[in-house]
Amino acid sequence: MSDTLTLAAETRDRVGKGASRALRREGRVPAVIYGQNQAPQGVHLEEKALVKALGTGHFFNSVIMVEGVGGQAVRALAKDVAFHPVTDRPLHVDLFRVGEHSTVTVAVPVAFTDEDKSPGLKAGGVLNITRHEVELVVDAASIPSEIAISLAGREVGASIHISDVTLPQGATPAITDRDFAIATIVPPTVPTAADDAADREAGVPTLDEALDQPANSDEPQADTSEQG
Repeated sequence: MSDTLTLAAETRDRVGKGASRALRREGRVPAVIYGQNQAPQGVHLEEKALVKALGTGHFFNSVIMVEGVGGQAVRALAKDVAFHPVTDRPLHVDLFRVGEHSTVTVAVPVAFTDEDKSPGLKAGGVLNITRHEVELVVDAASIPSEIAISLAGREVGASIHISDVTLPQGATPAITDRDFAIATIVPPTVPTAADDAADREAGVPTLDEALDQPANSDEPQADTSEQG
């Protein structure tokens, strides 16, 4: 299960671009908490604490306890974080209120295990991941930190679909209308005649040609012809 994160917040007295810029100059990040049929609540967070929480790698699939809002802690999920396009600093956070056992939809990262037990990978195959995360419908109190998928016994050409995965108890895929693929083991890339022709056209020497070239081919060669 993913760890619960904690962020301290203070209520925002003013809204608008000017007020938000002033908060950022003070090392604070504007945020809004909404959901559960309650009025949106404007708050601001300490930027350093927010950046640390973002760096955990599970900010978007963990329950966040937002403390200091109306004298009580608010249980929430992160829905969106806006970043500065140049500095990558967080500019604004959207938080969604949830109950202790609310049913929520979260994107959970996929982790592959037992690579050394995959005949396909041992034979030179390549793991082609089509989904690094899978959206799951789960209880807010039981959000998994990751979905572990074993590659043991999987050959070249094997395709791993959501139906092949053992999900944590109580979790179901958010996508239910198809058995979507998560990864495949594809054959190793082998140079073809077309690749060789393209290399020749581009002037790329073959291995034999490269070995035949002098070590310092750019230096002028001595004239060994007889002088008349």
